[in-house]
Amino acid sequence: MKILQTRTLRGPNYWSIRRPKLIVARLDLEDLANRPSDTLPGFYDGLVQALPSLEEHHCSPGCKGGFLMRVKEGTMMGHIVEHVALELQVLTGMTVGFGRTRETSTPGIYQVVVEYQNEAAGRYATRAAVRLCQSIVETGTYSQDELQTDLADLRELRTEASLGATTEALMTEAEVRGIPWVELENCDLFQLGYGKYQKRVQAALTSSSNVLGVELACDKERTKAILENMGAPVPLGQLIYSFGELEAAIEQLGGYPIVIKPLDGNHGRGITTDIRSWQEAEVAYDRAKEISKGVIVEHFYTGRDHRILVVNHQVVAVAERVPAHVVGNGKNTIAELVALENQDERRGNGHDNVLTQIQLDASTDEMLIRQGLTSETVLEAGQVVYLRATANLSTGGTAIDRTDDIHPETVWLAERVSRIIDLDIAGIDVITTDISKPLREADGAILEVNAAPGLRMHLAPSEGVARNVAAPILQMLFPPGTPTRVPVVAVTGTNGKTTTTRLIAHIARQVYEAVGFTTTDGIYIGDHLIEKGDTTGPQSAQMILQDPTVEMAVLETARGGILRSGLAFQSCDVGVVLNVAADHLGLGDIDTIDQMARVKGVIAEAVHADGYAVLNADDDRVAAMADLVVGKVAYFSMDAQNPLVRDHVRDGGIASVYDDGYIVILQNEWVHRIENVEKVPLTLGGRASFMIANALAASLATFVQGIKVEQIRAALRSFEASAKQTPGRMNLFNMGNYQVLVDYAHNPAGYEAVGGFVKNWSGPTIGVVGGPGDRRDEDLIGLGQLAATFFDRIIVKEDDDRRGRPAGNAASLIVQGIAQAVDSSASHMVQLDETAAIEYALENALQDALVVIFPEQVTRAIELIQARNPIVDVPGETAAGQSVDPLTLEAMVFRGL
Repeated sequence: MKILQTRTLRGPNYWSIRRPKLIVARLDLEDLANRPSDTLPGFYDGLVQALPSLEEHHCSPGCKGGFLMRVKEGTMMGHIVEHVALELQVLTGMTVGFGRTRETSTPGIYQVVVEYQNEAAGRYATRAAVRLCQSIVETGTYSQDELQTDLADLRELRTEASLGATTEALMTEAEVRGIPWVELENCDLFQLGYGKYQKRVQAALTSSSNVLGVELACDKERTKAILENMGAPVPLGQLIYSFGELEAAIEQLGGYPIVIKPLDGNHGRGITTDIRSWQEAEVAYDRAKEISKGVIVEHFYTGRDHRILVVNHQVVAVAERVPAHVVGNGKNTIAELVALENQDERRGNGHDNVLTQIQLDASTDEMLIRQGLTSETVLEAGQVVYLRATANLSTGGTAIDRTDDIHPETVWLAERVSRIIDLDIAGIDVITTDISKPLREADGAILEVNAAPGLRMHLAPSEGVARNVAAPILQMLFPPGTPTRVPVVAVTGTNGKTTTTRLIAHIARQVYEAVGFTTTDGIYIGDHLIEKGDTTGPQSAQMILQDPTVEMAVLETARGGILRSGLAFQSCDVGVVLNVAADHLGLGDIDTIDQMARVKGVIAEAVHADGYAVLNADDDRVAAMADLVVGKVAYFSMDAQNPLVRDHVRDGGIASVYDDGYIVILQNEWVHRIENVEKVPLTLGGRASFMIANALAASLATFVQGIKVEQIRAALRSFEASAKQTPGRMNLFNMGNYQVLVDYAHNPAGYEAVGGFVKNWSGPTIGVVGGPGDRRDEDLIGLGQLAATFFDRIIVKEDDDRRGRPAGNAASLIVQGIAQAVDSSASHMVQLDETAAIEYALENALQDALVVIFPEQVTRAIELIQARNPIVDVPGETAAGQSVDPLTLEAMVFRGL
């Protein structure tokens, strides 16, 4: 048994829309392919012994113990690996429960789908599950040592990937509010929202934080000086930069007790409190000097340490912070009590958990010596011993919620201080003997003001009420009614995606200045090409969604990206599904058109409740996607009398249809006649029916997005099938004696669409044809058969990237198809090199011929044509690859030009 391939899905995908985080392992069962679990001696007992907690898995029986029942009765090993991988994650504190196992078209090879919280942990758990099951098959057991190693590794991976309590709380609150978020390049910087409405956070530092306020808060002495000048109670103290100044500073404060801390410290690092002797002061100075060049010497205030959290200049939570400590039981040493305390599952390393592990080090030794104790001292029952001088949670301290106890005057003071320092989120450290009294009455003072304060002491205090302090932060970043995301339109289908995407973006630019869109030829923002290439996957989409200048996103979404990674977004406002045809079958274990429809249908399912799925009513598989749509449905059809459309409109729905030469939108009792297709250059005078369908889809997608009919009409009139606006999509060039058409069609449906146009040509027709090497043999044969039905002469070429096929193999299959074509007199030749094939076709084009090129490299093909200096002699600038004026086109077809 071995894993052949592992993919990580991060967004809505083929397997699940609502559970987007999935590991998909392609598992070869090898010699277990025909051996269900009930035929494996001792397997059931060995599995239960290794993982008795599998009893909690319900599986298809729907009851406790259901999965183990399946194992006893007999199930395939891929299914067992799925459940084991899930359980290993659950045992290490990761809540997962979704899984699927399906056999592929290759017997014995399964797709095992496992949910994850952390990518690395999910992949590890899947590999470990295979090891565990294989071991039980071979030996009847899986040693506890190996299991514990697996679990320890998984816990470590979970810890390493933890966002931290503050960030996790903010992201969780964002999800509750339906605000999308993404981590920006593993730099602890997170984006909330899409496009121009985005905000960024780094823990509790936000894009609204004043950089001057943050810098001021980091300078403890300047902060104290400003607060003192503004009448706020702060400790007496001095800033020194050399050891020689220490003694004089202590004398000016009136002697001990004092506090020594670094000027630029945080998280309690380098701070020593309650210093009562010169020897202690020397050690404390050295400790602070390790952190900062400047050292602050202050009067030590007795009392309890409190953190006041102020968000948007309002107090939202107060916590009393208690230094790390243990309570004696009359039996254990202090070291043993610390070890027992660290077993609390709430304690972890650093800031990952609610509490932090208590460390015994030089600082704790010093603290114990002050109290006349050592780590080996056995404390009396109930005796409390503090292990740290500071109360920071990062050094093992605990927190008690005091939000309801703080005095109103102190609330007013804290909110005033946040404005004085000018912080949108401030953690104000206060020491006082009684937080319920004004500071001046309780011998209290403001010790520090912190930018980017940690939230965990408020989110999960050791005692008292937990406070959802992430909520006011999100409320501040996105006040009620504030947009959080730009409109997102996703486009998919077998053919027409790029043209429709570009047309939607063109229409949208009637309303928005910065429309970001992705296509098979590049990423664009407005007129600017950001990145060249096939950019129809999730990474390209994320580039658009992360750009702060983008006002609307139009994302061409190919099946490859959906299968490899899932969608780049959790939901979209409009999801357009154009068609589903036989293309890319046999890739990614998608072997049938129905399976491909399921892939394309992810876009329709991802439409949010207030959005629209724009579906092709003429394609039964696309129309059926309506049953899965959470939001609303709008149909488009080339048939104005389509029964599905008529019933839909009668029930109050919206649709676009091709009716009597016009693009029409139907809404309730309204009929919006958008434009005559003869005035829409994209349709080549209405003769390219598939372009009319694309225009219907684009018009409908923008109409449901609120764009006005007049704006849609103006955009349709100004959008052309040109090398500039739609490179490789029905680009027609006038070469004088003949015409050249460039189209990126690379599958049977695409060939048929272009063929409908070619068949109307009265002169000779020449095709430069090929097909991607990763298609099935029968697909390449089919391309040859189709080409032979509408070309007089065919030049067979191959792509530069043969995608695993030997040279000449794909071409031979296309030639085979040409030979099999019925009622065809087409002749053919083979020229494998695409450039040479194009040059030959252009050099040998007959008078009045139409040369059709299906290139792998669209840009290269257009450059080869333009190098021959196409002429500009008709409206529409055909020499530049522009669409032809409808009247001129009619004359050309009539004359055979």
